[in-house]
Amino acid sequence: MASGAPRVFVSHLAGTAVFDPTGDQVGRVRDLVAMLRVGRKPPRLLGLVVEVVSRRRIFLPMARVTGIESGQVITTGVVNMRRFEQRPTERLILGELLDRRVNLVDGDEEVTVLDVAIVQLPARRDWEIDKVFVRKGKSGALRRRGETLTVEWSAVTGFSLEEHGQGAESLLATFEQLRPADLANALHHLTPKRRVEVAAALDDDRLADVLEELPDDDQVEILGKLKEERAADVLEAMDPDDAADLLSGLPEGDKERLLELMRPDDAADVRRLLSYEGRTAGGLMTTEPIVLRPDATVADALARVRQQDLSPALAAQVYVCRPPDETPTGKYLGMVHFQRLLRDPPFTLVSSLIDTDLPPLAPNTPLPALTSYLAAYNMVAAPVVDKSGSLLGAVTVDDVLDHLLPEDWRETEFHEGEADRGE
Repeated sequence: MASGAPRVFVSHLAGTAVFDPTGDQVGRVRDLVAMLRVGRKPPRLLGLVVEVVSRRRIFLPMARVTGIESGQVITTGVVNMRRFEQRPTERLILGELLDRRVNLVDGDEEVTVLDVAIVQLPARRDWEIDKVFVRKGKSGALRRRGETLTVEWSAVTGFSLEEHGQGAESLLATFEQLRPADLANALHHLTPKRRVEVAAALDDDRLADVLEELPDDDQVEILGKLKEERAADVLEAMDPDDAADLLSGLPEGDKERLLELMRPDDAADVRRLLSYEGRTAGGLMTTEPIVLRPDATVADALARVRQQDLSPALAAQVYVCRPPDETPTGKYLGMVHFQRLLRDPPFTLVSSLIDTDLPPLAPNTPLPALTSYLAAYNMVAAPVVDKSGSLLGAVTVDDVLDHLLPEDWRETEFHEGEADRGE
């Protein structure tokens, strides 16, 4: 952990007000949700349990927390109002970890947990538990007299999962460092029962990433085993084009029920993609490219490109359009490549850097023509524009490859040694 990284003791967060970016109060923090890991690895903080005005308790992922400051928590403003339900791999910090009796590694002395500290990892939005505030001595009426001290998470035992533990927890801990594509490959080779158990234990964002990498029949099987409310949450976390591909394989009734459960904005994007033929630019595009107005600067563009959730293909260029900024946009003016952004001063307007030589694609452009376009112009993504001149989305090279490769390509493992030998 880098020095200076913010550290917060969780007892200070109990009852803290949660605000959206406009300053309106969303609710108050009632607990924090962490995922324990094998051995002495510090637990990862998944999110907050927030009590909203209606006294309903909802889950707020840490990815949607933009700041934890003195006496307040700031969110992105996008809050899912479905009731919080704890999963088997999750632990409530205030409700389950505090006041717990654990042992110090050095000397095997039993202590009581009074508090734990969370810290934000450098250069990332992830948080984890790193310190434990404990009191020596036996619990009871005179327990306040014991010596207190703050130790590293690794200095105590009694929290973490045992190496020989059964269930999804240990399996997930084993898979934790895998890329989504590698985890998807591992899930594919599990028995159907274990595949569903592990998928159900993943958090929504991780499961969404993994589903995008699984074969179609595995996607449908896993989604069908989830509760409909959670299935809708996972679909919301997926890229719209991948969610549309998955839903297209479901019976019409199931598809409509899930779309109705999704947030209206997310459902609208997916419905629009479902209206196009699957092997066309409209059917393959994502509806979430980087869109900027003509008066945006190079500095604005680079800030958007730096967002860690963007794929490399989507970060390779920005699209300049007149308002509105969400797809379908106002009039599409052109694109600016990432390399061009690096060559010009930060205050330069993106409208002065537009590449107007490349014609955009129509939504009904068939896959062979789309492939030729990307190959001819050495592009990793291309804009899709309708007859009125509005930007509908962008097609990326990875989505094109998905439809060019054999249908079972996801079911075969990639071995680096074979690639090195040209096999």
